[in-house]
Amino acid sequence: MRNELLLAASVVFIFSAAPVSYRFFGKSGLYCLSAIATILANIEVLLLINAFGMEQTLGNVLFAVTFLITDILSECEGKKEANRAVWIGMFASLFFLLLSQSWLLYVPAEGDWAMGAIREIFSNTPRMLISSFLVYAASQMFDVWLYHKWWAFTEKKTGDRRRFLWLRNNGSTLISQLLNTLLFTLFAFYDTYDTGTLLSIFASSYVIYIFTSLLDTPVLYLARRIMEERRSMEERHPS
Repeated sequence: MRNELLLAASVVFIFSAAPVSYRFFGKSGLYCLSAIATILANIEVLLLINAFGMEQTLGNVLFAVTFLITDILSECEGKKEANRAVWIGMFASLFFLLLSQSWLLYVPAEGDWAMGAIREIFSNTPRMLISSFLVYAASQMFDVWLYHKWWAFTEKKTGDRRRFLWLRNNGSTLISQLLNTLLFTLFAFYDTYDTGTLLSIFASSYVIYIFTSLLDTPVLYLARRIMEERRSMEERHPS
């Protein structure tokens, strides 16, 4: 049960960071969280564990929160700001890829104790990071595009811009996460694991994304409330 409890706690901790950062730092807080989550997810995804009866890589929750962030920005700040978060995440991934690989070029001192572990970890990350970079860009851009397509569809059908937030949130995230999971599993792990393990990684990752996508809907409603309260306060107390 240890892994299961840790995963459940990480969902609460990571998803809570989105509305907290938005509440105190606005869209800048979400940009920072997106960059941090993207970098950490690229490291965490190297770990393979067993939890909930499935073999799975870590990093899924951190990747999931980046989709929540773009949905919050789409809903509260607009499509342009959501796409900006995607570009920030891409820059963070590329920066981390180049910097982490430069560490391996140094000649360690005799008293060094860390280089061996660094080489062990980061000599295996280029393929992972490049795969993540490309898949992240494709799936996140698609998610933002689809979110606004769902929004236009529901607004046209109902005449109400606020309604069906849950539909545009889950309708965009579940489809884009399926694309993300399929492409990343193939690009990052093909020829690394056998077919059975690949299918297990794909299935377990998408099951987690289904769960996190449904779980992030209340967080998105909370973020919209934070935005509306902030704008109401600004209208009452203009600077």
